[in-house]
Amino acid sequence: MSIKVALITGGSKGIGFGIAEALLKDGYKVAISSRTLDAANAAASQLVAHGDILAIEADVKDYQSQQEAVNLIIEKWGQLDVLIANAGVGHFAPIEDLDVALWNETIDTNLTGVFYSIKAGLAEIKKTKGYIFTISSLAGTNFFAGGSAYNASKFGLTGFTQSIMLDLRSHGIKVSTIMPGSVATHFNDHNPNAEEDAWKIQPEDMGKLVVDLLAMPARTLPSKIEIRPTTPKG
Repeated sequence: MSIKVALITGGSKGIGFGIAEALLKDGYKVAISSRTLDAANAAASQLVAHGDILAIEADVKDYQSQQEAVNLIIEKWGQLDVLIANAGVGHFAPIEDLDVALWNETIDTNLTGVFYSIKAGLAEIKKTKGYIFTISSLAGTNFFAGGSAYNASKFGLTGFTQSIMLDLRSHGIKVSTIMPGSVATHFNDHNPNAEEDAWKIQPEDMGKLVVDLLAMPARTLPSKIEIRPTTPKG
């Protein structure tokens, strides 16, 4: 089996960690990035038993940082086959209370950061005719009160992803956006609890989904995937 290499932004915990673990178990070499090297290294130490893992310090809000992350992967493994733009933040408040800095951080991370990640990796993905995933949200199609920044970022991300999917099909590159509902992660300062969060999508479920999508026949592209808990809370 020829090697396959994946980069996961925001891979030190939550959905990114779950996807990293699943890809490693499926035989991929995986690079995970985080805003701090300590966080990336801590996650890598838990994942190394499953395969070849590379920890990278990179901030998706900085294009040069994303380019340097891709360069490190090429130096180590010589190729990039899968890019998973997962890093994201959530700030929630009514418009009259929403701080300008928090608006900017949400848009810069969840939307512009994805653009930077994909732009930085695109030349290498073209070489391998690889696969790009973005992790959007059901909030990218369902708006709610207090969610103006998050809704804007995820609506924008869903549209961005579908547009570049059309741009890149002619290059033999697959692009999908995954739009999960409630996932048992640390998102928005939540502390996952196995009992209380049992009804939610689990990070390993997201990993299984990505592995399954990568195994789809080359002729078939699920370009937008909504995923939600089978049973609603309560």
